[in-house]
Amino acid sequence: MLAANREQKEQKVRMKKFDDQNMPVSVKFSRDASREFANELKQRVNAYFAENDLSQKANAQMVFKTFFMLALTFVPYGLIMSNQFSPWQMLGLAIIMGVGVAGSGFSIAHDALHGAYTGSPKLNAFLGMSFEINGASSYLWKITHNIIHHTYTNIQGIDEDLEVSPLIRLSPTSEHKPIHRYQHWYVPFAYSLTTLFWVFVKDYEQLMRRDLGPYKNIVHPRTEVIKLILMKLFYYSYMIVLPLLLLDVAWWQFLIGFAAMHITAGLILSLVFQLAHVVEGTEHVAAAGENQMIEDAWLVHEMKTTANFARGNKLLCWYVSGLNFQIEHHLFPKMCSVHYPDISPIVQEVAEKYDVPYNLHPTFWGAVRSHWKMLKLFGNPDAMPSGALA
Repeated sequence: MLAANREQKEQKVRMKKFDDQNMPVSVKFSRDASREFANELKQRVNAYFAENDLSQKANAQMVFKTFFMLALTFVPYGLIMSNQFSPWQMLGLAIIMGVGVAGSGFSIAHDALHGAYTGSPKLNAFLGMSFEINGASSYLWKITHNIIHHTYTNIQGIDEDLEVSPLIRLSPTSEHKPIHRYQHWYVPFAYSLTTLFWVFVKDYEQLMRRDLGPYKNIVHPRTEVIKLILMKLFYYSYMIVLPLLLLDVAWWQFLIGFAAMHITAGLILSLVFQLAHVVEGTEHVAAAGENQMIEDAWLVHEMKTTANFARGNKLLCWYVSGLNFQIEHHLFPKMCSVHYPDISPIVQEVAEKYDVPYNLHPTFWGAVRSHWKMLKLFGNPDAMPSGALA
């Protein structure tokens, strides 16, 4: 209990420091609503770890998975660079590498950057560098994901995860464009470009923007800007320059392999994260400007805007590192994801006791179909799902 309270206080200090530097638009959640639900939930979860003498951080299973995902990423890279394989074999290795890139994002970077992997901030920062090694900025991720998305989930106009592309409408309150009518058909292609866009465009675009989510006139530390540029150059060097110089393949064959790796990783990453918030049952909120008051307590807001899927699929749960338990992740972001399957029944039981929604899709493909339905629905400017707006 003391550890959980300390983590919450540390998170508030970090957010306040960032807020003080960058002047956010004020959106507040009710402190009085559902206080009993929040207190019992925290007590029950903390009691589970205390009674079983468990740490909320990574265990041996998580450490093994970390090394496995790193191997799944860089062993294929080493085999490709050995020049001992045909172009078709290299293509297969590139696809396997894409599976590893997505897996390392789930199993290493995501937990580490949330401070959930270990109690050591330095070790979390070191493990979080796996983000940079795969071409993305951990600094910008922590702003847009850890701070903005996790605080203002599904609040259109603030939650950056709803603004992935002008071509994709992920909220019923977002601006509608004629092309959105067809988004449920072309979105798999758009999702497959996610990591390519991230590596070459997204981080630079976010770095140059004056406003991010609720933050206006944002000022980035010079050290973070330099770090971003240097790590991007490192990524381009070992992933593009070296292969072009050393591999016995034509440049266009290299581009096919590079694209195949990113298409695989991008499609996996995008789909898993979108199944958490843009499916049937989750609510969306329209931002109303400064000093907006959300009627729900923050924990209840997270329950209403988030969904789990395929809790019984052990292989999927292992690969995505518990991120099919997104409800538990949003309620306890500093808890290692390896523990989410164990606390999920507790969260569901307490939610049902206090009549708080617990959104769940039993299977992976059921969640995919639900996401597809929402994309189709949001593509129609006149259609509105029941209970979608808060």
